[in-house]
This record gives sequence, structure tokens and C-alpha cells, in this order.
Amino acid sequence: MLKDTIKNWRHIFKLDPDKKISDDHLERICCSGTDAIMIGGSTGITYENTYDLFSKVQRFSKPCLLEISNQEAIVLGFDLYMIPIVLNATDPNWIVGNHQKAIKAYGDIIPWEFILPEAYVSLNPDAAVSKLTNATACLDEEDVLSYARCAEHLFHMPIFYVEYSGVFGDMDILKKVKKNLNQTQLFYGGGINNVEKAKRAAEAADTIIVGNVIYEDIKSAIETVEIKEITSK
Repeated sequence: MLKDTIKNWRHIFKLDPDKKISDDHLERICCSGTDAIMIGGSTGITYENTYDLFSKVQRFSKPCLLEISNQEAIVLGFDLYMIPIVLNATDPNWIVGNHQKAIKAYGDIIPWEFILPEAYVSLNPDAAVSKLTNATACLDEEDVLSYARCAEHLFHMPIFYVEYSGVFGDMDILKKVKKNLNQTQLFYGGGINNVEKAKRAAEAADTIIVGNVIYEDIKSAIETVEIKEITSK
């Protein structure tokens, strides 16, 4: 199953439906050797732009995931649907409220075998996701570690996703979190804009998510895939 396969993924490219990407750059991303393509974002996400991006990615033989932030923008056909549960949100809608509403509306037809929840912690107070969820983003090492332990031991989440959204985070915190997780897979995203940072992040997390650099420097984005070879040796 894809849920088991994801445990072996080291590198994922994340594409934002609200951002423009040329067909050439999209092909380079999808054929780069990355383990998967994730589609998602915090703002400006619609059914139309999500469907348009997915239809282009679908041409390539690459697992494609939808990280759901807007239930009106759910498109059928993805290999997996990632459901963020923002543990440090102060707006309860991003912990369980929006999820309950979506399940109330669509619970009878949800393909549960393709659903994967992710415990999500946003650590950049200036990021769109922190503002959207009213997240308490200025956390110290023990705060983040306690959220990770909640994710694994209380909620039995398969994924703990640490997100810095455009800023390269504290790898010492990440390493401590990874050391204390046994069953839950550690995802990291934020500020990975070259292969050196990708390597540092890959040494501290199980799986890295590379996003913004795709739209800023496609060459550097593609080079981050090299961590798959570096970290496998």
C-alpha cells in the first residue's frame, strides 16, 4: 500500500496551485527523481487551480498527494490525501473543526484507505499558515518535542510535520525530535533552497519537503534531490 511506501520516501516536491509554473519546469520537477509530488498551499487554493495543476502532474509516473486545506478544493484521483491537524493552532477549526465539518458532509463517500492524517506544527510566526490558523509559532525545543510526543503517543499519528514555511529551521530541534520518535515519521519543510540545506535537513528528518525554491531557482530545486543518494550511503 502507498501508506507503507511513504515510509521510504526521503524527498518530496510541494507544488502550490496558487503559483505559476511553466510546463518545462513542471516536467523537470516531476522527472527529477523525487519520491513524490505534493500539491497544497495555505491561501488562494481553489478547485479550479488544484484540478489544473493535478491534471498536468498526472501525465508523469509519479505518486501525487493532495494536502487538503480547503474542502471545496478536493479533487478526485490523487494517490493519497494528507489531512493536516495543526497541533499548535489556537483556532480549533484547524485541529478538528474543519475536519468534522468535512466528514459530516462527505463521510459516507470518503475513501478512507487513501487518507493519511499528519500532525502539523508551524514554527514561523510570519508564515501564511501560522496566520491562517492563529498558531502559537514561537516555540522552544521542549515545546516542539512535547507536540511530537503527543502526535506519536496520544494520537498515534503516522506523520509529524515540522514546517518553517520559507525560513530554514533549527536542525538541533529537529534532530532531538527525530531521536524521540519511534513509529511516527518526521517530515520537515522550510527554507530548503540548495543542496547543502537539503542535506542538513535530511540528516535531521525522515523526509524533506521542498517547495518555494521551485519558483525561485529551478536548478537549485532539482539539485536537492541529490540527498536521496547522499543519505542512502
